[in-house]
Amino acid sequence: MRYDTAVIGAGLAGLHTARLLASRGLRVLLIDRKRSLADGIHTTGIFVRKTWEDFPLPDEQLGRPIRDVTLYSPARRAMRLAADHDEFRIGRMSWIYLYLLDQCARAGVRFMPQTRFLEGDGTSITVSRGTNVERIDVRYVIGADGAQSRVARTFGLDTNRELLAGIEDVIPGRASKPQLHCYLDPRIAPGYIAWVADDGEESHIGLAGYRARFDPAAALERFRASLGNTSSRRIERRGGMIPVGGMLRRIANERALLVGDAAGAVSPLTAGGLDPAIRLSAFAADVAAAWLDRGDRAVLRQYSGDLFRARFMARTWMRRIIRTIESPLAMELACALLRTPPMRAVAAHVFFARGSFPDAPAIQLASSSHAASS
Repeated sequence: MRYDTAVIGAGLAGLHTARLLASRGLRVLLIDRKRSLADGIHTTGIFVRKTWEDFPLPDEQLGRPIRDVTLYSPARRAMRLAADHDEFRIGRMSWIYLYLLDQCARAGVRFMPQTRFLEGDGTSITVSRGTNVERIDVRYVIGADGAQSRVARTFGLDTNRELLAGIEDVIPGRASKPQLHCYLDPRIAPGYIAWVADDGEESHIGLAGYRARFDPAAALERFRASLGNTSSRRIERRGGMIPVGGMLRRIANERALLVGDAAGAVSPLTAGGLDPAIRLSAFAADVAAAWLDRGDRAVLRQYSGDLFRARFMARTWMRRIIRTIESPLAMELACALLRTPPMRAVAAHVFFARGSFPDAPAIQLASSSHAASS
């Protein structure tokens, strides 16, 4: 059997793209290395308000809403921010993945678990399943295979160069009021933050930073000890690489395109990637379907990271500034500035602004424009 598209990677971006393509009547193959999508979750699973308002996520698999965010300096001086609306919800990601996989199956997607993508040539892909190597005829490939995408390297697309290493423990929640705590301390999270996200049911204690500057597992143990929280039963340990260099430019050609982390679709500043994973996937499905239907290269040129990079230039520069802060004293001074009224407003904007990456109106405009040009 020849497939129209092979989606490599069954995370949020891959599942959403596969379902959308299959709903258009395309023959879609979904490939993932894991035995079960409930295994080896990499993300904390924090969804922003705009996502659950705009997309049909299973409400019962989203935790209680969070409005309160507290920022801590290296000396643990606190700055509290409170939103006017519910802003964050922690998703039960294993169940959300299984729910989306069921939606894919209903749309006609064929799922191949425990399968590794090896290579492709524009007309087929080669995969391994255990000791067996198999060649599958495929017209087009969607790379949803994470920050260090093999699809990107295979098909000559851009690759992520600036990465954070993240790690967290999931333990039983104990907060009476859901809260998000963020710790700015280069000794435990160089170049990024440590966090505690607790919605009363689950508590996620984690951190991320530049891999060359720290040992993530050791830093997590020190962080938990500093919280006096080392005895709680660990339900799960998660970890993975987070691209923070901004949206990649060349994310599509005649043989493949990239979505999600593979495309760098993660906020350079906050490292949030779930909302852009869904939004970019909707655009990707439009582009891939149009390319397969008409073979118009102008359609592929619409799918460019340049559509999104300019809007996030300020966050990219803020990422560069944070990357340079290596001493606790410098971070303490930066946190003191954050407590001034103008910078406090900036911090509130970063956490609570409704803006998304990528911008939905820009995607709709691009979709309509390439439809009109055909």
